[in-house]
Amino acid sequence: MLIHESTRPVIALPRVALTDFVFEQTDQWPDAPAFIEGLTGRVVTFREIRDLSRRVSVALATRRLTKGDVVAIYCPNIPEYATILHGAAPLGVICTTANPLYSADELRRQLIDSGARIVFTVPALLDKALGAAVGTGTTEVVVIGDTAAGASAGATAFTEFTDVDGEPPGVVIDPDNDIVVLPYSSGTTGLPKGVMLTHANLVHNTLQSAFMERETPRGPTVGVLPMFHAYGMFAFLVLRVRTGQCTVTLPQFDLATFLRLTSEHKVPHLYLVPPILLALARHPIVAQYDLSSVKVITVGAAPVSGALANEVTARIGAIVRQGYGATEASPVISAGDSTPEGAHPDSAGRLVSNTDARFVDPATGKDVAAGESGELWVRGPQVMRGYLNRPDATAECITPDGWLRTGDVGFIDADGYIYIRDRLKEFIKVNAYQVAPAELEALLLTHPA
Repeated sequence: MLIHESTRPVIALPRVALTDFVFEQTDQWPDAPAFIEGLTGRVVTFREIRDLSRRVSVALATRRLTKGDVVAIYCPNIPEYATILHGAAPLGVICTTANPLYSADELRRQLIDSGARIVFTVPALLDKALGAAVGTGTTEVVVIGDTAAGASAGATAFTEFTDVDGEPPGVVIDPDNDIVVLPYSSGTTGLPKGVMLTHANLVHNTLQSAFMERETPRGPTVGVLPMFHAYGMFAFLVLRVRTGQCTVTLPQFDLATFLRLTSEHKVPHLYLVPPILLALARHPIVAQYDLSSVKVITVGAAPVSGALANEVTARIGAIVRQGYGATEASPVISAGDSTPEGAHPDSAGRLVSNTDARFVDPATGKDVAAGESGELWVRGPQVMRGYLNRPDATAECITPDGWLRTGDVGFIDADGYIYIRDRLKEFIKVNAYQVAPAELEALLLTHPA
């Protein structure tokens, strides 16, 4: 066995509940904006996020939700996303996050599989949410926004839901074992499965990733990554709230709006996916906006070439670094540095702290030497507990001694930089979203022809 240890410093990892950890420092900046709605300009401060999260906790407790119960968030990126997550977490209630592009049938499958009791949604998705809830264990749909639309459809308005007083009950959280979020991923094979991430998984991955915030200039960012996805959830609802930085939310991506908000808010650090990076490199509209504030771009969800990264740097002057991860790893496994000499934009960067890697020949099961290609296996405190109700799939993905088999093929160089070059799993990537062939096949089989 040839184990490659992280070249970053080993760090202490406390055992603490997620929301306590995320809100630990927010008293230092209570009136600073935590979120700004990009399309309306509505500002939500850190004080308001904490207060509304507490109200969500009380409301859930009055409905007798307790540790291990599940609520679903079926929303685009909005500030209330954070309050639902951080309202549920202190009770030991789990949030499962659903793609707002899902049809009612796709959402229903996730509601049934996760056992979600409440669905939080927005007016534009209300009909699909109500339809999906029929015949499931979901007993209430809560709509954020237009209260009249919710009342007429039989849903509960979020304002009514959070119109409560008092303090939530004290619940003892076991950070190592209590699940806090349940995003869905196809993993290495098959239909989407619930990924059980604990309080400790997210807390520890935040500390492992803290170098990314220490090294990069502080300031607002435009939240274009979807919050239902592990990348956006982690960056905007955990890491940046913990570090007191504002996220300007966008419910759906529009290039011109994204560029305008980046310019208006003088954003220093962007979290992007490859299609947006490509637009920054080549779309003519980019020249109409002042992006000189952008100093660092972190790009993930799929590999990008060093050549494309260099195009962006040449055009707008920002350092581009890749991050690499997986939903099953909370999600960050590796990332480049935010310096010209440390970014290595053609690589997936170096392992985050307290993380080990192996590269294994898929044919022989034997480790390969540095510089040789193999399937990347990782081990660290950010690796999930397993897939919900799928011990078979968990056993295929995580070895008995704790190695997560990523399904991605690459190599590590002598300086500890990882390069991802191929995939064992045969996902189709559409705009950085994963589409499992098994999911397409299941849909095709429903067609009469």
